[in-house]
Amino acid sequence: MNQTGAAVAQDGGGEEQLNRAIEELRGVLNDGGAGRAAQAPNASIVMNIPVEVQIVLGSTEMSVSDLMALQKGSTVALNRRIGEAVDVVVNGRRIARGEITVLDNDPSRFGIRLTEIITGAGPA
Repeated sequence: MNQTGAAVAQDGGGEEQLNRAIEELRGVLNDGGAGRAAQAPNASIVMNIPVEVQIVLGSTEMSVSDLMALQKGSTVALNRRIGEAVDVVVNGRRIARGEITVLDNDPSRFGIRLTEIITGAGPA
């Protein structure tokens, strides 16, 4: 269990759990899935709903006076260390954790490689 009480897929077999969870999600939302079309006849409509996805590198607390003192070049220390997993948040709910990676097809951009799917997740 993590801090929010949600079960997570851990390393050492976690990749298999992650793949299984992703496939289950695809199966639930896929209107072509065997036996699932009756459950989700309008799944294609659901698949086109936009959602806000955020990758949270970390956070911090500061006083209003410290916030007002920030200027170009200021550094804000976050609650995470380099190499720690980042949170993947969809519509305000943490759904996964991952590691930052450079995109193979565009080394000038980065992305997230999912390492954990969070089940029963509460708000981020």
